[in-house]
Amino acid sequence: MDNSISKEAIEELPLSQFSGVITVVDNASDVDGIVAKLQKERYLGFDTETRPSFKKGEGNRISLVQISTSDEAYLFRLNKTGIPDSLKRLFENKSILKIGVGIRDDLRGLNKLVKFKPGGFVELQDMVKAFGIDIFSLKGLAALVLNVRVSKRQRLSNWEAEELTTAQIDYAATDAWIALRIFNELMLLEPAHQVKSVQYNN
Repeated sequence: MDNSISKEAIEELPLSQFSGVITVVDNASDVDGIVAKLQKERYLGFDTETRPSFKKGEGNRISLVQISTSDEAYLFRLNKTGIPDSLKRLFENKSILKIGVGIRDDLRGLNKLVKFKPGGFVELQDMVKAFGIDIFSLKGLAALVLNVRVSKRQRLSNWEAEELTTAQIDYAATDAWIALRIFNELMLLEPAHQVKSVQYNN
């Protein structure tokens, strides 16, 4: 495997998008049942979205948490549901690995909403170093490891809109799912690879 890829080469790759079942969770009463399903998984793709701020020094709270299996993605609208105890326990569960990119920033943002001790979070940026890879964006890793391109067009859209658009929903689900796909591919390449959870002190 190459250890880097150019932006030009990435743009020539086929676009990949999550095609499984997507559930937008905007009611706190639905969270416990969904988390009960997720607790049965060993590996989950993970990401967050935050409404962008265009004023210097001003930031917003995380609006969305995306959690994906290989064929189902759940988009938790935290600006509507908050973080119920069941979701907090999933974040703390060391035996269920939650895989993503830029995890420490995500955890920092989530800890502003509710204090918890993260467990089982896996940073792909750390993991790929063992493979000699020196590219660390999700888009770059998807291209290098999976030979696909993921769209980032919706990244700066309004994640606190009353209703998310289809484009936002597809984008958010894809980001969590593609992280899981990258992880699975790396594990196939080197089955004995030791996966380490992110060390995080809030």
